[in-house]
Amino acid sequence: MKITLKNLSKIFPPQTKKGSPVHAVDKVSLEIPDGKLLGLLGPSGCGKSTMLNLLCGLLTPTEGEILFDEDNVTALAPQHRGVGMVFQNYALYPHLTVLQNILFPLENLKGKEKLTRAQMLSRAREAAGLVQIQELLDRKPAQLSGGQQQRVAIARALVKLPRVLLLDEPLSNLDARLRLQTREEIKRIQKATGITTVFVTHDQEEAMSICDEIVVMDKGQIQQMGHPQKIYDDPANLFVAKFLGTPPIHVFSGNIADKTLYLDNAPILPVNLPDGEVTVAIRPEGFLPDETGALQCQFQGLEVMGRDTAILCTHPACAAPIRAIVESGIACDTARFSIKQGKIFFFDTNGNRLYLGD
Repeated sequence: MKITLKNLSKIFPPQTKKGSPVHAVDKVSLEIPDGKLLGLLGPSGCGKSTMLNLLCGLLTPTEGEILFDEDNVTALAPQHRGVGMVFQNYALYPHLTVLQNILFPLENLKGKEKLTRAQMLSRAREAAGLVQIQELLDRKPAQLSGGQQQRVAIARALVKLPRVLLLDEPLSNLDARLRLQTREEIKRIQKATGITTVFVTHDQEEAMSICDEIVVMDKGQIQQMGHPQKIYDDPANLFVAKFLGTPPIHVFSGNIADKTLYLDNAPILPVNLPDGEVTVAIRPEGFLPDETGALQCQFQGLEVMGRDTAILCTHPACAAPIRAIVESGIACDTARFSIKQGKIFFFDTNGNRLYLGD
């Protein structure tokens, strides 16, 4: 099922008499290919959950269109869209067993879609098998772990054989280890079913690890869309560069003069950019320890993290402390670096990407 959004907007009225309307989704146009897992990624308030609610029909757009393949579903009621929704809080019925929770959507089908009891049970057990909870069907939600409850919620969404699966921050209530296991399960289930899936999260590591493509949003608008690694390696603007990456990218205030980048008046490297002030961003893995390197920082210490070591340091042109990620086993008490190509990016003072000339 291909999903197409055309000039989609959702504007909420002002909360106070003197307030301004809230443009939660602002003229968004995009196409989600059939059978892909797309991540909507961004900080709180960026519009990603609003977009999901527009897709499932819980909200009506102020303007624009939503198409499932060639079907315009903009004004279609949620129950007629063929959408499966998994919420952040699971929303399981505590007095029902796992099997009864999974069966619930099927018991409400009417007309031509109505199934026999045998058909419902067969489909429920098939959905349970897909998420690997066959042995839990007689339990109630209170007897399950958080990860098991999440699998029940996914099975309940899948049992209707939806055309589209929507996941609204489904892992946020899980601990770190269980979150890792469950996101791998979501990817496996999506590949097994081939259902076009939209996954909303504020966690960029989640989005990058399981999604075929991601959409980075801010203030209701798309900042960049593409393959996760492509966006990480080639951010469209400073917001995207800062949002993706753990530890986050390091941002310096710099100056270009005579085709040379200066940080705190020290020449760092030649660049083919016009003279003037620039913002320079360097990935943590972009620092190369180098006794003759041009970037001289103030050493603070080392932090050993198993396979990696972080050199902790500061620089007058960077407002935040620097964590330079290098190979484990390094021993040093200085912080002098050269910079890896492809790990340094340039932006104007408004955060727009500057590309080096030939």
